[in-house]
Amino acid sequence: MISVSFLKSIYDEKKTVNILNSISDVDMIHLDLLDGIYAGENNIDVDKLLNIFSDTAKPIDVHLMVNDPEKYLDDILKLKPYSVIFHPDACANPQGLISKIKESNIRCGIAFDTPVGIDEYSDLLSLVDTVLIMSVKAGYGGQEFLENTYEKLDYINKYKNKYKFNVEVDGGINSKIYKKLKPYGVDIYVVGSYICMNENFTRPIEKLLEE
Repeated sequence: MISVSFLKSIYDEKKTVNILNSISDVDMIHLDLLDGIYAGENNIDVDKLLNIFSDTAKPIDVHLMVNDPEKYLDDILKLKPYSVIFHPDACANPQGLISKIKESNIRCGIAFDTPVGIDEYSDLLSLVDTVLIMSVKAGYGGQEFLENTYEKLDYINKYKNKYKFNVEVDGGINSKIYKKLKPYGVDIYVVGSYICMNENFTRPIEKLLEE
């Protein structure tokens, strides 16, 4: 599945989402939400987001790159997301937040930023639907893919085989990286500037998918 992040785009957010909504090969729209503390610059404006997504039929894949993600949950639920992914190292009670998200009948995931060890949170892996591996440092679009991501994917797949969650990779993916990732059991590819920094979004998507 391709989940497109519009954190960095040549068009404004509303136009970007509208274009993505019209492309059949886009499976989800990846919404990166930042608080300016855990990562990036604060971009959390629920009224604005409700307007941006007012016409979309695509599932919304929310990625909370924030400290204390639980305090944002009620507002995020207004968007009726398909999934909510958060960073357990930024959460006082990750297991409790997983339960709250699932009680809302929404898929839940946890994300591992580049410095964060997987083993520290291995007790959560049986509880989630998705594990997101950051292949760039959290917070900014347009970064280059980190080569140690392949090693992390090999490692997380040992847990995936046991617990049957989806593996999602986020950051620095282009057509070359996409093809190199194919043997690593990735279920969801988060692709951002490679698509959204082009006037015609369909061309890079076609290049991703060509054999």
